[in-house]
Order: sequence, then C-alpha cells, then structure tokens
Amino acid sequence: MPAPIPSVVLHDLTFSWPDGHRVLDAVSGSFPPGSTGLVGLNGVGKSTLLRLIADLDSATSGDLQIFGKPAARARVDQDYGIAFQQAGLLPWRTVAANIALPLELHGTAKPERAARVAELAELVGLSDFTERYPDQLSGGMQQRVAIARALATRPRLLLMDEPFGALDEMTREYLQSELTRIAAETGAAVVFVTHSIPEAVFLSDRVVVMSPRPGRITEVVTVGLGDARDDDLRESPAYFERVTAVREALHGSKIERANER
Repeated sequence: MPAPIPSVVLHDLTFSWPDGHRVLDAVSGSFPPGSTGLVGLNGVGKSTLLRLIADLDSATSGDLQIFGKPAARARVDQDYGIAFQQAGLLPWRTVAANIALPLELHGTAKPERAARVAELAELVGLSDFTERYPDQLSGGMQQRVAIARALATRPRLLLMDEPFGALDEMTREYLQSELTRIAAETGAAVVFVTHSIPEAVFLSDRVVVMSPRPGRITEVVTVGLGDARDDDLRESPAYFERVTAVREALHGSKIERANER
C-alpha cells in the first residue's frame, strides 16, 4: 500500500520583507496527514509560515506543496480552509449565512448550500443557533462558526492560527476536544499555530518547534498519544512527558539562538 501523500511539504522556504528583513530561512519539512502544531517564540514566523501555506503571501524563494500541488493550485481547488484567532464573522449575517459564505462565493446551488450548512451546524453543535447573529453568540460559539465556515467546501486541510487564543481556559479546553472530534469525523488534516505547549501536545500528532531570527524548524516532536484525546489524557503521565519534551525542545532552540549571537 503506497504511503499517503503529505498534507504539506516545505523545501528551503525563505521569506523576507521588502526591506530585506528575513523572517523565514530555508525552512524544510514534511507534514504527514493528521494534526501538526507549530510552536515557537513571538516573531518566530509561525503565522508567516501558515500564511504561505494558505497562499496569502508568497515565499521569497523555495518550494511549497499541499497534497502534491503548489499552494496557489491548492487554493483554487479548495483543498484547505482557514480559521484565525478572531472569528471574523460578518455581523450582518446569521450563523447559517456566515457558514454558507464560501459556498456562495463558489456558486454552490442554494439547496446544496442549505444541506451543507445544516450538516456543519450539527457537526459543531450549533443546530439550534443558525438564525442567531454573531453578537448574540459567546466567543466559543463564534469560533465554532468560524471552524464550520472553514470546513464548508470539504477541504482536506484545515489551517488555524491560534484559534482558541482569545478564549477562557474552560472554553478553550472544550473546543480543543471538539476540534479533535471534528477532525476525526471529517478526516481533514490540521496545521495550527499556538503559543500553548499543552494545547500543541493535546491537539497534535507531531509538534514542530521553530526558532527565531530568522525563523527555522529546529525539531519535530512526535506526540504518539493515540487517537483518544479526552480529559483523561490531560492527566496522564504520557501527556506530561510529551509536554516536557516539547518544552525542552523549545528551550533548546532558545539557547541555540542565544549562542549564535
């Protein structure tokens, strides 16, 4: 049986601003199907890397593929959806209309749109709120709408930039569990940015550790905790061991960069 195509492949990816400031330097890596977390200090280039994967910015040099395609082709083919820290919902549209927006933009017929919206609203637990407006929802509910919208076109890859960073701890943990369920039910690969090491371990099959100035991948920590991601896992010795492994890798990247100064 052939090996599955990686969700993302990076080869010598470099990104610099017009003033010459280099944000990412020769970043290479391969993200298999499943969930990949990106961690690192502020300014390390995590969000920049996610924007390159999403074809929102263009690399200065290097190559990037999503399921074997250039990022621009993957965008046209709707191979990925994206959700940011702020839900970015349109305040004049209902929950249903916000979820339906990508389908409208791609010319999906109204009956098919309605069926897909109903399916997604059920998936994220908002079937009773489809006629509400964003200002009538909690922050956690708004983020669930954003995730549903990102999944509207059935992408094979879900990109997330600190999706739960603005939420309280209890809501955050609840949505972490929900995301693992949603990813399992949809089969979508996930690549996400977080500043939380425990969150990275809980959500990921692998954690990519990045160091700054310029940004690069210094280590990939395999989580290896299986598919059952629940509250019991958060209290298990194996979970704490992986959190420690990622923390040590992150601290090692900081020491390495300090020694290069």
